[in-house]
Amino acid sequence: MDLKFYNTLSRKKEVFQPIKKRDVGLYTCGPTVYNFAHIGNLRSYIFGDILKRTLHYNKFRVKHIMNITDVGHLTSDADTGEDKMLKGAKREKKTVYEIAEFYTKAFKEDLKSLNILPPDKWIKATDHIKDMIKLIQKLEKKGFTYNKGGNVYFDTSKFKTYGELAKLNLKSTTKSRVEKDINKKSPHDFVLWFTKSKFTEQEMKWPSSFGKGYPGWHIECSAMSIKYLGKQFDIHTGGIDHIQVHHTNEIAQSEAATGKKFVNYWLHNEFLILDKEKMAKSGSTILLKTLIDKNYDPLAYRYLCLTSHYKKPLTFSFESLDAASTALNNLKEKIKDLQQPSKPIKKESKLSKCIERFDFAVNDDLNTPEALAVVWDLLKDDSISNKEKHKTILNFDNILGLNLKEIKKEKINKKVKELIEEREQARKEKDFNKADVIRERLEKLGVILEDTKEGVKWRKKS
Repeated sequence: MDLKFYNTLSRKKEVFQPIKKRDVGLYTCGPTVYNFAHIGNLRSYIFGDILKRTLHYNKFRVKHIMNITDVGHLTSDADTGEDKMLKGAKREKKTVYEIAEFYTKAFKEDLKSLNILPPDKWIKATDHIKDMIKLIQKLEKKGFTYNKGGNVYFDTSKFKTYGELAKLNLKSTTKSRVEKDINKKSPHDFVLWFTKSKFTEQEMKWPSSFGKGYPGWHIECSAMSIKYLGKQFDIHTGGIDHIQVHHTNEIAQSEAATGKKFVNYWLHNEFLILDKEKMAKSGSTILLKTLIDKNYDPLAYRYLCLTSHYKKPLTFSFESLDAASTALNNLKEKIKDLQQPSKPIKKESKLSKCIERFDFAVNDDLNTPEALAVVWDLLKDDSISNKEKHKTILNFDNILGLNLKEIKKEKINKKVKELIEEREQARKEKDFNKADVIRERLEKLGVILEDTKEGVKWRKKS
C-alpha cells in the first residue's frame, strides 16, 4: 500500500519515495523558546508526531532532527522588530540563556504530556553559530549576498526559482509578508547576519568575518538541517505560516549554497482557530497547562487534534474538548472491557478489512479522522474477538499515540470473582432472583455488572 503525502512544493498528493530505500531524514521546525508554547503551536508537533509514527508503522528508519531557536528570531518573522529571546529576557528580568533553558524544559514537558516522541537529536541554534557562519561564507563566495547597513543580506534576484514554494508574485510587494528595510535591494531579500545587534556585548554576539553579531533566523535551520541530515533530505515540516517567509528563504539559501534540491517533501499543518483567529494572533492564549489546571487529560487535546485532518483548520472550544475527553474516556473503558474473556465467535472475522481500512487511512496523507472511525467500527464489530480487537487497537495506537497500552484490566479480589461466577451459574439455571440478589451485593462492593452478547462484563464503580 502506497504511503502518500500532500507536498506543499507541488501542491498535490504524492507517493512517498525516500532518497535512501528505508531511511528517512526528517526535520521539524522547533520552538523559539522565549515563552510557553500555546496549544496552537502544539498542534503542529502532534501532526509531526503522527507523521513520524506513520513512517515507523511502515517500517522506515527515521532520523528526526528538531531545532531549538534561542537567537535571531525577530518579532516580525522577517527582519524587523525586537529579537523574541531578548524580549522574553526583558519581560522576566533574566538572561537570554536562563530564559532559553527554562522554556526549553517547559516545551519538552508539554511534548511528554502529549505523548509526542522526542526527536533523535535536539539542536540549539547557539551551539551551531560556526556552521551558520560557514554557510554564509559559502553564499558570499558564490555571489548570493551583499552587505549594507552593517548586515549581510541574501540577494533573492540571484536565485531564479525564489518563491516557488509559496507561489509568490515577486512583482507584488505585499505588506503582510515583508516589512520595509531601506537597506534591502528587494523587499524579498533577507538578513543572513546582523551586526547592528540589540544585544549587550556580553550576550548573544559572535565574531565573524562579517563583523561581530548574530545570525538571521532563516540561516539557522538551513545550517543545522544540512549538518545533520545532509545537503538533501526527505521531509521538512512546520505550520503554514512558515511557507511564505521562513521555508521559502530556507530553500533559497540552502540550494544556492549546495547546488542541490534541498528537501523533497514539504508538509505543513493548518492553524488551530480560537474565536475565528489564528491562535498566535489571538488576544487570549491557551496553554497546555491551562487545560491541565482545568482537570483535562492532555491526551484529550491530542484526541481532539486527531479528529481533524492536519491540513484543515481546527476550531478549538471547551465544548469540543469536552466531547474529545468523553470519547477518550469511553475508549479507555472499551480497552478495559477487551481484556476480559469473551465467548467464542462463529462468524467470519472482518479483522483484515478493518486493518486494511486503517492502513489506507493513515497512509493517505495521515487521515486521522478516518483512522479513528475505523477504531470505533472495530470495537462494534461482533465478528472479531476481544483478544483480536485489543491486539489490533494497541497496534493502531502506535500511530494514534493515545497511550492505550497503559490501560490495564481492573483487578478484583477472590470474593468478588466467586460472586460473579455464582451469579453466572444462577443465570444458567434461570434462577434470576438469586442472580439479582448477587448483582446488588456486588454493587455494594463497588462492582457494576453489564450483561452483553460477549458475556458478562464488570467495572468498578467510579
